[in-house]
Amino acid sequence: MPRYDFRSPRVYVDSALGPSTSVVLDAAQAHYLRDVLRLRSSDAVLVFNGRDGEWRARIASAGERKLVLELMELTRQQTTALDLHYLFAPLKHARLDYLIQKAVEMGASRLQPVMTRHGQVARVNLERMRANAIEAAEQCGILTLPQIDPLRRLEEVIAARDPARVLVFCDEDAEVKDPIAALSQARVGDRNVPAPMAVLVGPEGGFAVEERAALTQLPNTVRLSLGPRILRADTAAVAALALVGAVLGDWHC
Repeated sequence: MPRYDFRSPRVYVDSALGPSTSVVLDAAQAHYLRDVLRLRSSDAVLVFNGRDGEWRARIASAGERKLVLELMELTRQQTTALDLHYLFAPLKHARLDYLIQKAVEMGASRLQPVMTRHGQVARVNLERMRANAIEAAEQCGILTLPQIDPLRRLEEVIAARDPARVLVFCDEDAEVKDPIAALSQARVGDRNVPAPMAVLVGPEGGFAVEERAALTQLPNTVRLSLGPRILRADTAAVAALALVGAVLGDWHC
């Protein structure tokens, strides 16, 4: 039996899930299932809420204005997300959408936009970020949604940082060397239990001198080069999170 059911549509709902429970979908979800996917009464759908696991449901009612799901069975127990924070200088529009989706796919449990000296975006749309996180979770079989925090200045993030959390600081000015070796030197405790981690990717203009100095002085920090080529910030997100997942995260457990 496959670990995930990739064939059935999945939808996120913000209501309690349990045996013999009915869920009324909002207008956008009803439109997607009924008008885009052409589902009808008795068709199967998977639902999750980030708390109660994943449930198989059937469409009990598919009227023009609403769609009701009737829960039938628990397909997967709720899992605990990797304790991985992704800190990033926000990007514009579609590139930020892509970054959020990929960070969720790579296992980030907390998304923290960070305002830096050379950042080009001073505002973020938290509702749009959440919508992209939900879409990524629905499509990739993920059972938890990340916490999404409002934009904060880098100085505030540094001041509030827990020193026990491994900080992977991606720096284009760092010496280019084996990233696996660099990450392997981090203090990770029990190899069977991934350590609390944070990955920081800055703006495409790079970190300011004082920002870099403040970050390199922090304890339990890995200053990491992502290779000899300068990556776009959204590409750097995928590269950094993949490396961390493989060396310090839940890929090796």
